[in-house]
Amino acid sequence: MLDFARLDVYRCALEFAALAFRIIESLPRGHSQLADQLRRATISIPLNIAEGSGKTTDRERARFHAIARGSAMECAAIVDVLRLQSLTEPEIGLRPRRWLSGSCPC
Repeated sequence: MLDFARLDVYRCALEFAALAFRIIESLPRGHSQLADQLRRATISIPLNIAEGSGKTTDRERARFHAIARGSAMECAAIVDVLRLQSLTEPEIGLRPRRWLSGSCPC
């Protein structure tokens, strides 16, 4: 197993990604821009965690982890916008926030 795969934050990022992909699939036609933005930000989280954990200095690692955190905040904002537009079920719209705030159930 690769080092990053052992990290709780990486596993939580994958759990969030599974939920985000379900949200994306459920969006009605005409919302491709939000779907694409959520997809790209979601994918960025585990990729940057993995890449950061492969770096040799704390500074390099911190930079990639900061990018992952920024992507997580972007995902939370996108889910908020989807909720405001009633494009997600209220409960489903809140679950990503719990994952992104560190209350990952994994």
